[in-house]
Amino acid sequence: AVDGVVNGDVYQESNGPTDCYAAISQADRLQSEPESIRKWREEQKERLEQLDANSRKQEAEWKEKAIKELEEWYARQDEKLEKTKASNRAAEEAFVNDAEEVFPGTEWERVAQLCDFNPKSSKQAKDVSRMRSVLISLKQAPLV
Repeated sequence: AVDGVVNGDVYQESNGPTDCYAAISQADRLQSEPESIRKWREEQKERLEQLDANSRKQEAEWKEKAIKELEEWYARQDEKLEKTKASNRAAEEAFVNDAEEVFPGTEWERVAQLCDFNPKSSKQAKDVSRMRSVLISLKQAPLV
């Protein structure tokens, strides 16, 4: 586009259509478009709108399902936490009661109660086999 001034008036030359010409060319194109293409274009637009509506509906359903599952997970976690708290309190109370009843010579029985000497019972715990063997050897041959 070239801008210029003629007799004090500003004008603009352009090689392409302006807004008025674009509207006319759009109308000409629609009139010259075959009926089958126009019909296909309308059907395609309807199909795309239907697909968009279905995807929005499915997304809303997924969000509702995710919220429901998240709430259920939180409920299960809270329930598990309460059970763990209750079992820990009971274990602590039992431990405190057992600690009060200390008799000389029962130290190793108390240690054996606190240790799990079955190597197959806990698969996900750390390897404590060396500590277990040290405790057993000390029980059999005390240092004193």
